[in-house]
Amino acid sequence: MDIDRHSVALFHYTLCNTQGEELETSRGGEPTAYLHGAGNIIPGLERAMAGRAAGDTFSVTVEAADAYGERNPQRVQRVPIKHLLFKGKLRPGQVVQLNTSEGRRAVTVIKAGRHSADIDTNHPLAGQALQFDIEIVEVRAASAEEIAHGHAHGAGGHRH
Repeated sequence: MDIDRHSVALFHYTLCNTQGEELETSRGGEPTAYLHGAGNIIPGLERAMAGRAAGDTFSVTVEAADAYGERNPQRVQRVPIKHLLFKGKLRPGQVVQLNTSEGRRAVTVIKAGRHSADIDTNHPLAGQALQFDIEIVEVRAASAEEIAHGHAHGAGGHRH
């Protein structure tokens, strides 16, 4: 079965920046599961997965616009430190969680003061091209419930 709309794919990945530095990997753990066509993964990677099958391995470079977008300098703001979740001392370059009305989101600290911090709300990987090494482990038809919920369930996916 090939990956297409309303299929669930389980895959292992290694993510590197364009300098070849490893940023993240699923190898050694559970594979990642996603519902194809539901926007569960970045657009450039989802397009590269289309038509692939279990057992396929490939590498793809996803440009910033098709990954986490370009950096937007207007997404830098000052917030009270009490809205940030972190351990230890707050330092520039640190990725912390910001409590928002839509839930928590990762932000990067630019400058830390006594009562407030300047933060960048762009995704930490915004503005970067990303290199993925992919191994597709399994492809299956999505259940009606997964299609209705808009994401994969079970191992590597979302559990309710």
